[in-house]
Order: sequence, then C-alpha cells, then structure tokens
Amino acid sequence: MTALRSGFQQVRRYPSALVGLGIIIGLIILAIVAMIVVPYDEAIRLWRGGEEIWQESPRYAQPAWLNLLSAKKLPETIIVSTKKGAAKTRSGNTVMISLAFDYHYDDFPSELTLFFEAKYAELLPYTVLRWRTPDGREVSLGERKLTASERYSISQDTRLERRLGDRPPEVGLFLAPRGHAPLKGRYELQIIGTLFEQNSDIDAKLVVYGKVYGLAGTDHKRRDLMIALLWGAPVALAFGFIVAIGTSLTTLIIAALGAWYGRWIDALIQRITEINIILPTLVILIIVGTFYSRSIWVMMLAITVLSIFSAAIKVYRAIFLQVKESPYIEAARAYGASNLRVILRYMTPRIIPVLVPGFVTLIPSLVFLEASLGVLGLGDPVLPTWGKVLNDASANGALYK
Repeated sequence: MTALRSGFQQVRRYPSALVGLGIIIGLIILAIVAMIVVPYDEAIRLWRGGEEIWQESPRYAQPAWLNLLSAKKLPETIIVSTKKGAAKTRSGNTVMISLAFDYHYDDFPSELTLFFEAKYAELLPYTVLRWRTPDGREVSLGERKLTASERYSISQDTRLERRLGDRPPEVGLFLAPRGHAPLKGRYELQIIGTLFEQNSDIDAKLVVYGKVYGLAGTDHKRRDLMIALLWGAPVALAFGFIVAIGTSLTTLIIAALGAWYGRWIDALIQRITEINIILPTLVILIIVGTFYSRSIWVMMLAITVLSIFSAAIKVYRAIFLQVKESPYIEAARAYGASNLRVILRYMTPRIIPVLVPGFVTLIPSLVFLEASLGVLGLGDPVLPTWGKVLNDASANGALYK
C-alpha cells in the first residue's frame, strides 16, 4: 500500500499522467453508464441484429437534439400501424385501412416504406393504394398482390417518381402546390384490400422516416450510434487495462530477472529488447488482422507480446541494478531468502512508484490504439467500438450523406 501511495504521489508530478488519469476516470464513468443503460447482451443484439431490428429507424439520421438548436424543424420518424390503433374496417371480402398522420415539419422525410402482413391459405389478397394530401389531392400508388410478408419501398418506386414530375416520392408526395417546401397538415394512406378466402386478413404499417433520431443519430445500417458510443468505452477500457497490466507487470518481472541473474540471461533479454524496439508494431498488427484474425482477443495478445520487450525494460533494469546493491537486499540474502522471493518481495515493490505514472499514461494510449485499429478496418467485427463506427462512416460516405 505504501508503494501504491507513493506511486500516486508521483502521478501528481507529471501533467501527462494527470491527463491520463482524468481520461481513465471519464472512461470508467461512461462504462458504468453503458452497462446500466444498455446491458451487454442487448447491446450486441441491437448492434448485430440486422435491418429487421432497425427497420423503423432512418438511415444516416442526425441527432434529434439538433431540432432544439435550429429554427428549421427536421422531421422525426412517424409510424402508423393497424396493430397500433390505425383505422381498419371489414365489410364482406373488402378491408379498408386508413393510415393517417399529422405532418408539421419544415423538411421532407428521408424515406417512405409500407410493410404488409397478409393471412391467407392459397389465394393472395389484392390491394389498391391511394395517397391523400391535406389539401384534398389524391395520388394513386398502384395495385399489388400481397404475400405473407411484403415490403413496398415507396421511395424506390421509379414509376411513381416519373408521375410526380421526376421528383423522389418522399418529396413529391409532400410537396406543396407551386411551392418548394412540404405541405403541413394531415396525410392519409388509404388501402383497399380484397380478400378471396374466409379467414384471410391484412395488416399494414407505414413508416415515414425522419432525418433525426436519438442522441447520436444513425449509420448506414439504421443502427443507433449511441450504442457504439456508450459501449465503445467499456470495450476500449477493458482493452487498455488488460494490455497495460499484462505488459507492465511482465516487463517489470523480466527486467528484474535480468538485473538479478545478470550474465547470459541479462544479455539475452537486452538483445531481444533491442530487436523488438525496431520492429514496426502497427505493420505487424495489420498483418495479423489481415491474414489471421481481427478478434479483439487476438489483437490484445499480439500487442501484449510486442510490448513486453519495450524500451521500459532498459529503464527498469537501470533502477534494479541500483536496488540490487542495497543493504536490505544483502540482508535478505544473508537470512536465506530465495532468488524468487528477493525479486518479487524486495526488488519489484521499490519500482512501483516509477511504474504507476507510466501505467496511467499507457492506458489512454492503448484506448486510442484500439480505436485506430478499428479505423483501419482491423477492429473486432462483432463488438460496437468507436473505431468501428469511424471505419463504417469512412467506408460508406457518411461525410457526404
């Protein structure tokens, strides 16, 4: 405890160590928040679940809080469904569905998609779609037969786009007459379904995708970026702690062994260290990630192995050579202490005050290294990390979209 207390007193003397300690405390707080708000299993399910989970989220959305800072109110996602109270009536073999909603935003939606669920035995239901605007205009969206699960992307209907004057449907269907802004008011998508079997039925859901979502927006897969921003902290922090502890303790013990035994053992350790120092660490990590595995555990092992024989061994060795000649070491040997006891019990604790500042500054550097690997496409493909978010953004043109 005395050595640790002395080590933290040393931290106060180094501005870089104080900055590193502040970063570590911030990451710990963010990691605790992440584990409370979104448990790990839920985070992985949401991040890796595919478009079925995020089908109601917009693509490339900005954070919702931007509406508080701008005079122009960007649209939020609107969902209207027969399973959530939308009007639905049946008369004989005819089903009438009204998907109505109020639109009071200053910009056009990003997409329009209609989802169907049809129940039938053999004969497919048939539907007619009509779009009604607040000023009473009516636009036909065509006719279609329905399978058990049907998705109609209105925004990708090229025939409808041509009929709307070569305007994207999400613009043409909302555009005010003789204007350039969306017409505000109550819109309605009317679905007239014809059933050919007694027990047949139709359910529908209209998603009017907005341009803002959540606290951090969404990516090209419609995923909530807040999940990656939150869970990037515990992942990066665990990466930094494990590698820092593994490399620091191992380096410390190896340096102590070399200083204590000397001769060929010390010479071998120094030659390995000198060779390892000139190795291009990042290039080796790229080779490992490209030809072997991008798993975070593999990367952690590779970084640990490459960092053990670092220049710190020479620094620790110089200190251990002085400690080795101390009177209390001679006393310990006179009382019959074993070599291992002398190294672990009497030598290494003396260097902990020097080790702690380096350990505190090493963790943030490893956090940024993990993010850098993700940016280069070498991050773990399963985990939601900061580097993975930046890599996806770069690969999918988020800067322009």
